[in-house]
Amino acid sequence: MKTMAEKIWEQHVVVAGDGEPDLLYVDLHLVHEVTSPQAFESLRLANRRVRRPDLTVATMDHDVPTRGGRLAADEIAERQMSALESNCRREGIALYGIGHARQGIVHVIGPELGLTQPGLLIVCGDSHTSTHGAFGALAFGIGTSEVEHVLATQCLRQRRPKTMAVTVDGALPLGVTAKDVALGIIARIGVDGGRGHVIEYRGSTIRALSMEGRMTVCNMTIEGGARAGMVAPDETTVTYLKGRPYAPADAQWDAAIAHWKALATDADAPFDQEVVIDATRLEPYVTWGTNPGQSVPVSGSVPNPVTETDERALAYMALEPGTAMEAIAVDRVFIGSCTNARLEDLRLAASVVRGHSVHPKVRAMVVPGSASVKRLAEAEGLDAVFRQAGFEWRDAGCSMCLGMNPDILGPGERCASTSNRNFEGRQGSGGRTHLVSPPMAAAAAIAGHLVDVREFGKN
Repeated sequence: MKTMAEKIWEQHVVVAGDGEPDLLYVDLHLVHEVTSPQAFESLRLANRRVRRPDLTVATMDHDVPTRGGRLAADEIAERQMSALESNCRREGIALYGIGHARQGIVHVIGPELGLTQPGLLIVCGDSHTSTHGAFGALAFGIGTSEVEHVLATQCLRQRRPKTMAVTVDGALPLGVTAKDVALGIIARIGVDGGRGHVIEYRGSTIRALSMEGRMTVCNMTIEGGARAGMVAPDETTVTYLKGRPYAPADAQWDAAIAHWKALATDADAPFDQEVVIDATRLEPYVTWGTNPGQSVPVSGSVPNPVTETDERALAYMALEPGTAMEAIAVDRVFIGSCTNARLEDLRLAASVVRGHSVHPKVRAMVVPGSASVKRLAEAEGLDAVFRQAGFEWRDAGCSMCLGMNPDILGPGERCASTSNRNFEGRQGSGGRTHLVSPPMAAAAAIAGHLVDVREFGKN
């Protein structure tokens, strides 16, 4: 009896480690401009070439400006983007660069293109590669030296992880989204609770989520300390993938579905750890501190510090214990990132925004996760909803998720953000980040402060 993670792992072992890390074959290597330049340069200096350029796909996302054009934030960003262009040209790697109709955040375009499929082993020099596990793939982030190793050999040495089952059952209450499920899980297990494990998300709540919702949950897995997150493929997965550019087609389609179904965890297969969450008790969450585990329901208040980490977080966030979360004013609102910049996320935010205006003291922006998402949103008129309310409507990119491009917070500015990390300086030096869902971010932009989206508009 084996878990899904164990099955996929064993299908990719080239050489068993015998006490050492296993050597694994990589099906898909995703590359972006930030973690790849050193790896490509090391290959060049060693007179090596990319082993399987056909299994390597690149995009630009972290550094790209979202106001149009190519003006990078600084010289380093410009060099990184230029290096990716020249490296991909030299090695024959497909690149979705600035101006390409499919350009976007690496963890958004992989699924969109049908590159992300069940049963694959997927790596990328980015910690949120766990996103792709929503399809029943084994996907995890790697470091720069590991990026070089995969480019050169299409293989990677890794220690076999432990397994964890997180079962979420019940209907989600009104106003509670996949982002709240993820934050609720992390609040329960802590930021180190999944360390050394691959998490398989199970239960009726997870099954009821769309692929976009599942990607949000798996994206946040790394914030709970785990190596990867996964959801077993089902009809929702199959429906999403059918007809996508790189998905199997014709005779291969039926064979692929049969293979995907066989990946499911065997009945009674043991997990090293199990966690059960009652979805009916979840609420819209918001972080108060500097890691995703420091969160409370929006109806709550800033807690008393328990550790030195809590004390430092409160000092950095300039918050006092006992402060109602809804009393915290915001300066900026960011709707975007590889966590929450897909079409479903924008629809949810627009449903709150429609008919309202952004608070005069708030600057708010919406950054689609890909050029494709942007086109689809504009075809539905979502861009008009946001623009009429006073939001900035941007081009695709990582944007304000991290302070690596022109979209950054100023020192002391406070932001309600749909991104995945809120550590000190993440969105800009001295910036303060509160992680929330897209509807919660939209409501905060209009109210001018954190607000319970369940109560929004009732008065």
